[in-house]
Amino acid sequence: MIDYAALRVLQAVIQTGSFDRAAAALNVTPSAVSQRIKQLEERLGAALVVRANPCTATEKGERLCRHMEHVGMLEQDLLKGLPSLADPDGRQQRVTLRIATNADSLATWFLQAMSEFSQSSRYLLDIAVDDQDHTADWLQQGKVIAAVTGTDKPISGCRRYFLGALRYHATASPDFVERHFSQGITPASMAQAPSMTFNQKDRLQADWVRSVLGRDVNLPTHWLPSTQSFVDASLMGLGWGMNPRPLVQEHLAAGRLVELVPGQTLDIKLYWHINRLAADQLTPLTQKVIEVSAKKLSQSR
Repeated sequence: MIDYAALRVLQAVIQTGSFDRAAAALNVTPSAVSQRIKQLEERLGAALVVRANPCTATEKGERLCRHMEHVGMLEQDLLKGLPSLADPDGRQQRVTLRIATNADSLATWFLQAMSEFSQSSRYLLDIAVDDQDHTADWLQQGKVIAAVTGTDKPISGCRRYFLGALRYHATASPDFVERHFSQGITPASMAQAPSMTFNQKDRLQADWVRSVLGRDVNLPTHWLPSTQSFVDASLMGLGWGMNPRPLVQEHLAAGRLVELVPGQTLDIKLYWHINRLAADQLTPLTQKVIEVSAKKLSQSR
């Protein structure tokens, strides 16, 4: 028999990142939370919580939290048809959906989709950010219920939808281009001009250089893990980088930024994967993601 009361305690610890904050959210003592987690771990014979600051879930803990998301969605759906089952005090627990996306989608279109979805939904959102080539791993590991990914390959247990392509421009300030590329875009100039890299997973700059020059170049780089800061740094002349079209099209039109090679863009195709068990309950979520992406992304396959 599954102890759902204990699983709700586990879910609260992971969502809040603390035994104390989970206790406050559940209106119980921290010792009661600790005891409930300990009993659950002893029963399962496995650690469920990594006790750190903040607390995080182990792989088994993640699976249980995702199960509780499904249970919460089913309960919410049930209460629509049987409202008399609801807590007489009106304290209906709100379900938090954990979803993964890439930073550039979050900065250009995904947040709009989430905002529009939330306006007609009681769900809360926990949005995780990773590179589009790695968000699929979050789904496969049971860490999220849905994800924007860069993979067109089916993910076991998930439904897949093509969203479109996010177009990137290799941009820099006019002064930067004059300083570093007065003789054109060559392997030698690329090996000297500072680029910008989001993190170790970011391959956009390297992929663009390979598409333009037909070879790899060892790029000097500034590390800058922020989508908006990529644009700001480009404007300030810190370096050149691959910026999403929605964030730079006005700067390009005004001449504040220029393309290193006009018209030489890079399209990253994006897909929406959602857990099949949750897909029917979350049809409005998928509809909003598809609707907004259709307006914001290039639809050419």
